[in-house]
Amino acid sequence: MEKKAFGLWSAVFLGIGSMVGAGIFIVIGQAGAIAGNLVILSFLIAGVIALLCGYSLSKLAVVYPSRGGIIEYLVQSYGEGFLSGSLGVLFYIAQLISLGAVSKSFGTYANTYIGKVDEFYTNIFALAILAIFVLINLLGAKLISKIESYIVVVKITALLIFTFAAMFYIDPSHFSMNDAPKEINIFFALGLTFFAFQGFSVITNSVEDMQDPSKIMLKSMLITILIVGLLYISVSVAVFGNLSLSEIIASKDFALAKAAEPVFGSLGFKIIAATALLATASAINATLYGVTQIGYTLAKEGDLPELYERHIFHNTEGLLISALLIVPMILFLNLGEIASIAAIIVLLIQGFTHVGHLFVIKETQAKLWLVLLAIFGTFSAAGFAIYYTSQHIEHFAFYIVVAFLGAFFLEVILRLVNKRTIQQQS
Repeated sequence: MEKKAFGLWSAVFLGIGSMVGAGIFIVIGQAGAIAGNLVILSFLIAGVIALLCGYSLSKLAVVYPSRGGIIEYLVQSYGEGFLSGSLGVLFYIAQLISLGAVSKSFGTYANTYIGKVDEFYTNIFALAILAIFVLINLLGAKLISKIESYIVVVKITALLIFTFAAMFYIDPSHFSMNDAPKEINIFFALGLTFFAFQGFSVITNSVEDMQDPSKIMLKSMLITILIVGLLYISVSVAVFGNLSLSEIIASKDFALAKAAEPVFGSLGFKIIAATALLATASAINATLYGVTQIGYTLAKEGDLPELYERHIFHNTEGLLISALLIVPMILFLNLGEIASIAAIIVLLIQGFTHVGHLFVIKETQAKLWLVLLAIFGTFSAAGFAIYYTSQHIEHFAFYIVVAFLGAFFLEVILRLVNKRTIQQQS
């Protein structure tokens, strides 16, 4: 029997590769602009919610093994209907938007590194990195696993060196509560800080390529989230210890690189910016793997055109279609605001997934209180994020309603065109 691509640590590397990208290099500045130095607590709470969600998803993944991950769990929980189908399409679209945002982040850091702050070059770099990892993903899961293992080691090492060195330059006055925002802002920042964790769900997409899911899935999920959580909190302390809130806000798109300047000077900025390029590239690599598996599953279940099912090399033609859908997002959309909307949509879908888990909890044998806490955590974080974002993005509630209605009508149209009904895989 052929050895499966993902063991314990390769699954952990895949998860870390997906999570440690735009999250720590971009979100830390944006969330910091909301919660100030209290963002450290926001990362801590988001990490706890992620652990609860990871537990719930792991239990579902073992009982319902599928490359589609959350998509399959929605079908198993809510049945073969429009609700599960619409949420599946919505989740897929949100993941594509997230990939567009990460690609754009790569372009932004590339611009900063070479000193050309220009939208044209940002888009060129973003499209180039997307194309490179589409080619890599076409070569199959084993190559993805191997590449992630090397990239994760390099970027984690760089972040640990920065964090350790930055601790010696911390200005305690930056942690004063006198200038800190109101405590409620900790929860307003939860949407963004959880979004920095949300790549953990990619691990469930690898279940069919995992050596022993019943032993590895939950363990790899918890290890991944704990490692990333400790990293995020440590880096947050280092960043806010070296930059004032006004500096964080002024450089929120590259705050982590800016925080390296007091420690290592201009060379430090370039090194961390280069690490950001590697991290965002790694996130594209890992997340693109998960998104294409989602597209593949949706096609098998009748929610996307049959074109997604056709194989190219070791992957599917859906990979190319997914990439093409991301291109206009990179070129034409304001991904800063749209990424905030995508973050909230992902939180809501996570919440619906864990609510659905209650319907099949006898099969998964998950602990009821942990699943209930996952539900409470995701919907609470989404509620705070919706309230805060609605104060800063005009017509925000309208955008959310349009997103859900759009997914529903797309589901209806695709069913009519394909003349198929959704099918459970497991």
